[in-house]
Amino acid sequence: QVQVVESGGGLVQAGGSLRLSCAASGRTSRRYNMGWFRQAPGKEREFVAGIDWSGDSIDYADSVKGRFTISRGNAKNTVYLQMNSLNSEDTAVYYCAAADRRGPPRYEYEYDYWGQGTQVTVSS
Repeated sequence: QVQVVESGGGLVQAGGSLRLSCAASGRTSRRYNMGWFRQAPGKEREFVAGIDWSGDSIDYADSVKGRFTISRGNAKNTVYLQMNSLNSEDTAVYYCAAADRRGPPRYEYEYDYWGQGTQVTVSS
């Protein structure tokens, strides 16, 4: 079983920054492709960013390109999401996910393990 845990959410003013962290742990020796999704109130969950197991392949949603950066940590199956120039449309619950397939995947069904989410609220 693999557990995914996110941290780093909170309240920030528009124009500010936050860094989310995620770690996937459990009975596995594999390196997973990792991704971030978010779900705003009343909206469907959407892809934000993904990174493959090596860190060489990265994908972003158009809405966050140039503002968000996904990266892998030194520890196996850790990933970060640096979020800059935040605005009210970035307010959402952010989910981290791990995928055991070629990546980085962009669709929810391609991910095998999910975290519980962390709330990000951007005040204007």
